[in-house]
Amino acid sequence: MRAFVKFSIILTLCVIIMGAYTRLTDAGLGCPDWPGCYGFLTVPTQVEQIEQAQQLFPDAPLENQKAWNEMIHRYIAGLLGIAILVIAIWSILRARQRPTQPVKLPILLLLLVTFQAALGAWTVTMNLQPLIVMGHLLGGFSTFCLLYLLSLRLNRLHNPSNDYGARTLRGLALLSLLVVFGQIALGGWVAANYAAMTCTSLPICEGDWLNRLDVAGAFSVPEASTYQYGAHDFEERMTMHVAHRIGAIVVMLVVGWLLITGYRRARSKLIRNSLNWVTLLLVIQVALGISNVVFYLPLSVAVLHNLFGVLLLASLVGLNYKLARNA
Repeated sequence: MRAFVKFSIILTLCVIIMGAYTRLTDAGLGCPDWPGCYGFLTVPTQVEQIEQAQQLFPDAPLENQKAWNEMIHRYIAGLLGIAILVIAIWSILRARQRPTQPVKLPILLLLLVTFQAALGAWTVTMNLQPLIVMGHLLGGFSTFCLLYLLSLRLNRLHNPSNDYGARTLRGLALLSLLVVFGQIALGGWVAANYAAMTCTSLPICEGDWLNRLDVAGAFSVPEASTYQYGAHDFEERMTMHVAHRIGAIVVMLVVGWLLITGYRRARSKLIRNSLNWVTLLLVIQVALGISNVVFYLPLSVAVLHNLFGVLLLASLVGLNYKLARNA
């Protein structure tokens, strides 16, 4: 079962990577229907299938590569859903023989991945509505973190060091987790509204940006027939981008405070190893964020920014778990 959970973790990473790739290649509406593609279970390839697809969706011309990007993402997500269903059923059956078997967490994962499927459908049927797209991103990241937490619980990780210094980090570690989650939500909002390149200079946005901020407009959802390529004006998108940069500074300050305090107080090797991982992932994530601006959002860097974002979040989940288990 532990191996199967680890397999599901890898699947979730594949879903997150493919989801980011699909979004960044503007393939979120590569198939205008759900769960199929132009009325078929796979991307239409035959001449008669393509003709039928165009008759069904005359306003959505078939772009083969984008359609395949979208369907591959759906196939992997569907396989992940089946894997989590197996985990939930196995956990329920196993709990009858072993009372210590985690049950609530697998059931929560099953509910979450079911809701994720609904969000995936709404992403298409509501034409990439930003709240739905951001929620879908957060759901994917949460699925990964909960699977990682389940893996830790199945391994019955326990730190018997009775490290009193580590105990004092619990509140700060939880705050760091919440701050990083909020920053990921801001990043999801920026991505969902195509605002990643509205500021192309560092460290601050170019021009008279302070007098052009529109907070109310930036965090609203305007009426639109489609949200592909964004529905906000430049000032609103610039405000989103600035908010994400400010969030990055807050993350560095809070997580940096956690790391400095942790290295000074914690004596447990297990806790210090977790702090090392958080440090490494934070440095990489900040470097990727800067690279996105400097190199004008290269596809590979933008995808990696998503990947290391979820890894940083998971590393803080692991740190919080280990601190809670500290004897």
